Amino acid sequence: MTKQLLLIDGNSVAFRAFFALHSQLDKFTNKDGLHTTAIYGFNLMLDHILKVVQPDAALVAFDAGKTTFRTEMFSEYKGGRAKTPPELSEQMPYLKQLVAAYGIKSYELVNYEADDIIGTLAAEASDSGYKTTIVTGDRDLTQLATDQVTVSVTHKGVTEVEHYTPDHVFEKFGLTPEQIIDMKGLMGDTSDNYPGVTKIGEKTAIKLLKEYGSIENLYEHIDELKPSKMKEHLIEDHDLALMSKKLARINQSAPLEVGLADLMYQGPQTQELVSFYQEMNFRSFLAKMNVEQTELSLDTPVSKPIDYTILTAANLDLVADLGTEVSFYLEMPDANYHLSAFAGFVIGHGNQWFVSRDVELIAQPVVAKLLADTQVKKNVFNAKAMIVGLNRLGLELKNVNFDLLLVSYLLDTNDNSNDLGLVAHEHGYEDIESDEAVYGKGAKQAIPDDDQVLFTHLAKKARAIDQLATQLFAELDKNEQTPLYTDIELPLTNVLAQMEIMGIKVDVNRLNEMGSQLIERLSELEQTIYQEAGQEFNINSTKQLGEILFEQMKLPVIKKTKTGYSTAVDVLEKLRDQAPIVDNILKYRQIAKLQSTYIEGLLKVVHSSDSKIHTRYLQTLTQTGRLSSVDPNLQNIPIRLEEGRKIRQAFVPSQPGWEIFSSDYSQIELRVLAHITGDHNLQEAFLEDQDIHASTARRIFKLGPDEPIDRNLRRQAKAVNFGIVYGISDYGLSQNIGITRKQARTFIDTYFEEYPGVKNYIDTVVKQAKKMGYVETITHRRRYLPDINAKNFNQRSFAERTAMNTPIQGSAADIIKIAMIGMQTALKEQGLKAKMLLQIHDELVFEAPLEEIPQLEKLVPSVMDSAVKLDVPLKVESAHGATWYDAK
Repeated sequence: MTKQLLLIDGNSVAFRAFFALHSQLDKFTNKDGLHTTAIYGFNLMLDHILKVVQPDAALVAFDAGKTTFRTEMFSEYKGGRAKTPPELSEQMPYLKQLVAAYGIKSYELVNYEADDIIGTLAAEASDSGYKTTIVTGDRDLTQLATDQVTVSVTHKGVTEVEHYTPDHVFEKFGLTPEQIIDMKGLMGDTSDNYPGVTKIGEKTAIKLLKEYGSIENLYEHIDELKPSKMKEHLIEDHDLALMSKKLARINQSAPLEVGLADLMYQGPQTQELVSFYQEMNFRSFLAKMNVEQTELSLDTPVSKPIDYTILTAANLDLVADLGTEVSFYLEMPDANYHLSAFAGFVIGHGNQWFVSRDVELIAQPVVAKLLADTQVKKNVFNAKAMIVGLNRLGLELKNVNFDLLLVSYLLDTNDNSNDLGLVAHEHGYEDIESDEAVYGKGAKQAIPDDDQVLFTHLAKKARAIDQLATQLFAELDKNEQTPLYTDIELPLTNVLAQMEIMGIKVDVNRLNEMGSQLIERLSELEQTIYQEAGQEFNINSTKQLGEILFEQMKLPVIKKTKTGYSTAVDVLEKLRDQAPIVDNILKYRQIAKLQSTYIEGLLKVVHSSDSKIHTRYLQTLTQTGRLSSVDPNLQNIPIRLEEGRKIRQAFVPSQPGWEIFSSDYSQIELRVLAHITGDHNLQEAFLEDQDIHASTARRIFKLGPDEPIDRNLRRQAKAVNFGIVYGISDYGLSQNIGITRKQARTFIDTYFEEYPGVKNYIDTVVKQAKKMGYVETITHRRRYLPDINAKNFNQRSFAERTAMNTPIQGSAADIIKIAMIGMQTALKEQGLKAKMLLQIHDELVFEAPLEEIPQLEKLVPSVMDSAVKLDVPLKVESAHGATWYDAK
């Protein structure tokens, strides 16, 4: 049997693993604060590839440093690469520990790259009769593919790979593996920073090589090419092409100090691997090893079988005997539970689990009565989704006791997955797989046809909910967060569910009319821009726009990118006064976005059944506790442009004779700042109902009580006020209001002199965060800050700014949540027909009959004003009208 060699490009796979899990960077840390994303992803790759290859010999090759024989040939080689993130660099020594624990040798060679080590060993292996598999994230290694060598290139993470054999290389490019080197020579490589031939990309390079075979042969026949820019570039860049080909070629005769005999695969070293997993806090990998509990020295549960009963119409009575507490889960595979299909459900408690694909069984009296029974506690995951899903079936869910998703989020706002299995893993419960593992992901996601697979997964979900309740409730108690859950977040879930179910009516005809008007406006702007440019061009093309502005119109170049001139918004804003065309381009972009994102976007999500939009509020997403809105995001409708504000004209009451009523907290974050800091001057301004921005302007600009404050001074003071809340730097403030950093520093220093309580608060809260590792809001909502003591300056600075602003933003979020609960109660108690429809940051939107508007004008502000008792008054401003636009 042919022996197998496995060669892994360590740096490349680690890099791919790190960025594949980058969005979850804060979740993957061990108890010492070490980031573990690359280690975790690398481990997934090893598990997968070792099963597939079953190697006799193996090696992981690493780069020894930035300087190699290639940098001697071309000093700019790899010179354009960004510095490796410190979160990845810190993991590299531990990656080598992982490799060693797997029984695999690792190796690096000074003056050479990992590619050269791999290429040399692959050549030796072929001569010795081995079959070789190379694993890499770098397509450059496909040049090594032969009948004996397969190059497996990772994509979409680290476990999905594309296997390059000579046939696959030809199928993909129409070239041989050897010609990949020529292709790179012609097109260059922006990642490795070598040039190639000017303006020759992959397609042109492949076309030339199909005809001429190699760079050398192409240049031998260069005179046969028709006169063209490409020919000129080829002639001019002859030396660069040959040099680039040399740089692209992997050295297959590097002076290695290891050979095949040194690479025999030992297999996992169990004790070393267990210790490593314990150090990294990799519970899921520990559980998969089936190591005895005593050997693990962890509280990692061993996978337990689960018994379940398939529920049918004939045995429904069994559900009646479940007692006074049940766990329930309704499977809706799509994230948007307003529209998702139903895949099945599970209900039970203890060791009794009842499952079915037939959701109509829930509507049978014995189950429906149980779910609506106010004396029976319900334990669930994502109560809001369950309430909305059951409502679609004409059913109610009452007396929710434990919501695993919500409780987990409150315990650590950094952990906010919506996958029950992953959430369970966060709390040390491993006896359940993630939905992705069972159902797949993306286009491959599907509910299994196999009943046993589906029912086992559903039963394990319910058991996880059931078994985690006691543990997580105890943790809430320990954190003094039980009132936050029972008095705010859980009641709010019901409020949000009712708002989502209610939805808000949309005048589709008005939206279409606005869309037509925006298209006309875009056409007018387009013609104006063409006239100002002196020619027609693609306004949406960054390249063409850059050429018009910076080459033809000679506007000053602010910033360049790898591909040309930057035409980003911040760049164009700085050029707005240089030429009228810039202002028109900015307007064009804004209106184009309104048309595509908001007009067309909103039209797509209006439900045909009731002409309403039913947004989803994400209660467990943000780390500050603020709500988010998706499908669609109604919190993001623009208000700066009048055209954007007019979109609100399409939001109307659901009945004739009704109006939209809106109430908005005024400057709530600054009022919270005044309360939390106890600053006398800040509190005095609010207690005397002063214009806070004018008051701040008077203080930081040292103006007398009778001196006028112009709009610009007030604008600058406003930027300082809100900037302080967000921990703004002198650089950030200078960019915001167009002043020098020195002036900005003076403004900030003067602010702290005038409001010393704010300065004391900032110093104190950062100090406490460094000691405790977290900060809290007024309701004990907690946010952990793993980087608050980081050695990296940027990480630490960001964590310090977060420590300053989270208690402010989070407390403001707490207040409006309390107000929403109070409003829902007040509307019900007073028997009003008015309905709360939307929460948009600090604003609540209602619809009500005209005759109830006077009552709402008194009721809503009184409830919102008294939501929380602060040392300064809360202030609410209200308005009403025929549309949401008229109520602002």
